[in-house]
Amino acid sequence: MGIFGLGNPTMVTEEDALPGRTETIRVPAAHEVLGNPLLPPFPDGMEQVVIGMGCFWGAERMFWQLPGAWTTAVGYAGGFTRNPLYEEVCTGRTGHTEVVLAVFDPTVTSYGEMLKTFWEGHDPTQGFRQGNDVGTQYRSAIFCMDDRQQQIAEASRDMFQGALDAAGAGRISTEIAPAGPFYYAEGYHQQYLAKNPNGYCGLGGTGVSCPVGIAEMA
Repeated sequence: MGIFGLGNPTMVTEEDALPGRTETIRVPAAHEVLGNPLLPPFPDGMEQVVIGMGCFWGAERMFWQLPGAWTTAVGYAGGFTRNPLYEEVCTGRTGHTEVVLAVFDPTVTSYGEMLKTFWEGHDPTQGFRQGNDVGTQYRSAIFCMDDRQQQIAEASRDMFQGALDAAGAGRISTEIAPAGPFYYAEGYHQQYLAKNPNGYCGLGGTGVSCPVGIAEMA
């Protein structure tokens, strides 16, 4: 994204985090590619996934291209600051990581398939970084909407770790936690690579395939 952290990043504490603001960030009414609203309420029967896998520009594009995708948006989650600005998140003083909210039709695809794209689309073993992007805002994360998602996410992590072990790769550092507030990123970030096809995308996977199926039974 052109703004890379330096040094050895550490998570900010709630006491030291920036306070933020009560005003919410304004976003476009409709998805640039899919045409559906970015903001809830979403249609009955849709399911949501919130994931962080480094730079959210390229990550969002992965998810809006998937079968069953209804809408996607980028934002910030897992931190302390209310309604943070992008520049604040980049300081590492909000505690947030860059995330994608993907709303999908579970009659067309599944949460497990969404997680397969997540695991294979980035390197979840890098801690507070993703490639050249360094900072706590680039950490790998899955924020779960309910206990079922939590169980599936943890099972999929264990399955993918087995595949990484077989390939001689590292240990997964992905944060898996209950979903807290999701704060929408500024409008210019939404569907950024649809508006800027030659824009920066720093994502790169491990080359290891993620098994699916067993995790869905969790």
